[in-house]
Amino acid sequence: MNAFFAAVEERQRPELRGKPVIVGAAAKEGKGRGIVNTGNYESRKFGIRSGMPISQAYRLCPNGIFLEPNFKLYEEVSESVMKILEEHAERFEQGGIDEAYMDVTDRCKSFSEAKSLAYLLKEKIYEQEKLTCSIGIGQNKLIAKIASDSKKPDGLVLVEPHEVKKFLTHLPVESIPGIGKKSKKAFEVLGIKTVGDLASYDIDRLIENFGQWAIFYHQAAHGMDDSEVASEWMQKSFSREHTFERDVDDKQRIFDTIDGLAEQVYKDLHEYKIKFNFKTISIRLRYKNFETHTAAKTLLAATDDVRAIKRTAKDLMRYFLQKDTIRLVGVKVSQLAEQKQKMARLLVK
Repeated sequence: MNAFFAAVEERQRPELRGKPVIVGAAAKEGKGRGIVNTGNYESRKFGIRSGMPISQAYRLCPNGIFLEPNFKLYEEVSESVMKILEEHAERFEQGGIDEAYMDVTDRCKSFSEAKSLAYLLKEKIYEQEKLTCSIGIGQNKLIAKIASDSKKPDGLVLVEPHEVKKFLTHLPVESIPGIGKKSKKAFEVLGIKTVGDLASYDIDRLIENFGQWAIFYHQAAHGMDDSEVASEWMQKSFSREHTFERDVDDKQRIFDTIDGLAEQVYKDLHEYKIKFNFKTISIRLRYKNFETHTAAKTLLAATDDVRAIKRTAKDLMRYFLQKDTIRLVGVKVSQLAEQKQKMARLLVK
């Protein structure tokens, strides 16, 4: 889905179309201390991007429309879109609130038929939700993902097997999922700027610099991906964050906030349609200069004890205290395992 949160807001308020729209927490007049969740394509002309501090976004685009996120509405729209997609797929995998993979191998006899199906899906989504989307079609999930990202908004890109090398060669190396800003810089040091550069680079030298990740990067540069479209999508983690109104260095206040976030995460765990245990607990913090850190600990055994979240998160946070004032803290649980229902057995003689 294209600039999903902002697109939903524009649909609700057509007068916003053509104007830079920025959705983000505590966004009123750009004076809040939250971050940008998403900006529409008009806002991106001013340099707005997801994850940017609201205050910075306001400086870049003071005449933009800043909106608080309405997650309940976005989730409702997402469910409607996903239902349309799922009805037309043999196997379906939701990749988040605004993205999904569809395996249509048995439904479409050719790539041409897959392209016709993609046009049909775009029409149905627009007819029902008045929203556009970008669709990529390829021989595997990797190619479909890169293809969908290569033409936004409202794009449709088909990459047939014999076109894969030509399609990938001149794309920037960060087109490969998982390669972010830091990885991009590391590749540039090696003279790797395009996917083609990466594909032709010596694999042993890549391993020296990137370890086992080098194998994934090298295979991806050749368009190789054997991951299946999962029939069932499950939540991979639960997290909550809090941005302080003013930077904080009070240990007790930070710990109290962590306790509150842990309670919220625990509540989310138990309100989800599937009941989970968790094994890994993580924290995220941001100092006043926007320097951001994360830390995590994996427990010996999975649990659903809220006390474990509180205790572990605070233990992780202790290392970062006293170094600078803190503007944001977050708590996350991951490595989820579905809880097995306990069975009661009765022996009658």
